[in-house]
Amino acid sequence: MGNCSYVLLLLSSIIVAILAEDISHLDQCLPFLQSADSQPYRSAYHFQPPNNWMNDPNGPMIYKGIYHLFYQYNPRSAVWGYIVWGHATSTDLVNWTIHPPALLPSEPYDINGCWSGSATILQDGTPAILYTGIDSKNNQVQNLAMPKNPLDPYLVEWVKSPHNPIMEPNSMNKINSTLFRDPTTAWLGNDERWRVIVGNKREHHIGTALLYTSTDFVCWTEAERPLHSSNETGMWECPDFFPVSNAKHVLKASVFRSLVEYYTVGTYDGETDIFIPDEGSVDNESGLRLDYGKYYASKSFFDSEKKRRILLAWVNESTSTNIDIMKGWSGLQAFPRKIWLDKSEKQLVQWPAEEIEKLRTNQVKLPITTLKAGSLLEVSGVTGAQADVEISFSIPMLERAAEVFESSWRNPQEICSQRGSSANGDLGPFGLLVLASSDIQEFTAVFFIIFKKNSKFVVLMCSDQKRSSLGLDYDKTTYGAFLDVDPVKQNLSLRTLIDHSIVESFGGEGKTCITARVYPTLAINDKAHIFVFNNGSQHIEISNLSAWSLKQAKISSTEEHDKSLG
Repeated sequence: MGNCSYVLLLLSSIIVAILAEDISHLDQCLPFLQSADSQPYRSAYHFQPPNNWMNDPNGPMIYKGIYHLFYQYNPRSAVWGYIVWGHATSTDLVNWTIHPPALLPSEPYDINGCWSGSATILQDGTPAILYTGIDSKNNQVQNLAMPKNPLDPYLVEWVKSPHNPIMEPNSMNKINSTLFRDPTTAWLGNDERWRVIVGNKREHHIGTALLYTSTDFVCWTEAERPLHSSNETGMWECPDFFPVSNAKHVLKASVFRSLVEYYTVGTYDGETDIFIPDEGSVDNESGLRLDYGKYYASKSFFDSEKKRRILLAWVNESTSTNIDIMKGWSGLQAFPRKIWLDKSEKQLVQWPAEEIEKLRTNQVKLPITTLKAGSLLEVSGVTGAQADVEISFSIPMLERAAEVFESSWRNPQEICSQRGSSANGDLGPFGLLVLASSDIQEFTAVFFIIFKKNSKFVVLMCSDQKRSSLGLDYDKTTYGAFLDVDPVKQNLSLRTLIDHSIVESFGGEGKTCITARVYPTLAINDKAHIFVFNNGSQHIEISNLSAWSLKQAKISSTEEHDKSLG
């Protein structure tokens, strides 16, 4: 296609998108009409390809000292459709080199899409990929791929097994062929048999982790019973299953109907292959979540070199499909998180991988400061659109000041939505206003509210997007969760990563996480500000505040990487 034809096609698609969106003022679309490189919503240090659609992370691993991230990618469009396995590598989880796609639809068993899956390091050290293929009849089947050259640390070429598909839905067991996907990383039992689980939904909305076993990683047999299932949870996508201590395992499910990532902590019997959640570990969407915001289809891997477990996840857009087409891209990856089991052994803790600190510059520190009721304090000297902020609060008048927690309150997200950041409570809301305009007309608020319940305190953590953009309409859901922290015994901490259109927040040193996608029209680039606020009626003390501007990560293609090497 010639350049003139391409320009006409692009302009036509933009006009159609604008008309379909029914936007009354063209200037609201101007940020999206720029080239992708200059759009104010492109991330600086969160991974995303240069253009087009991206969703689930797939097969993350470390191999010969190189980190690998595969991901669901449509190389043809900014919307979901023709799905391949994109591929990128890194030495530090920050800077990435993008390679050609690792898996493309090419065979009858995956001709309609190479969907999500995982990577497993076999006994001889060779990596193997298990992935879901959509076959010529639109059935979901599981397939195997191996590296063409295992000596290549970048693993740029993969070969599909001649035995594919290696797992097919068993009609005798009433497995729906359209609800059979996303194999996990496999694990080896004491009997030298490999085990893997595949996401499924049974009748009556029973979310299920189907279990398969193999001695050679090629021939797989369905177990007599699933590893685990749970009533009324619907389809389990992208399940994840891994040990977090000598005695505890975590089973995570991505619930398709609600786009919620929930998990349970429990015990796994390797002899009977049964997982049993601990007493009190809620086994549905109302239980513990990896993240209470826009965070889905997560996948973890064990970093054998640094002896840590790393978690990645897809963060989708809040804008409409028409806007995504206009801007030419959709989706990004959350910054890699280190995860571990809290000392209580009841929940996971998450924290940005420490490699992010190599991007830090221009640190700003604030001495212990009293934040008076109704006050606002700007964090100056930091790049507001690209920052890392750590803050902790203490409450001098805690015992006398807290508002009573109503017995009818059940849903923390509803409480956050009803209250909002501008409410005037006793202890809160107090926290951060990020991606804020200088006149505070536009901002995203991340904050706490403290309530008194009998003799104990209840801490609510919220992320309020209602004022995140004055010029654009999109999903501005307010998120909320209860934070398992006793403010009598410890300060309330909050860490927030800000990256143009993504805000990742970690409360209570990583016990509760909330991710938001926002698209400000005033607070963009050098016009973005950060404030600390207290809208409660009681004084709050900032016991610590450190903030850094973050440099741009390097995300380049293989061709660019080769040129840089000379």
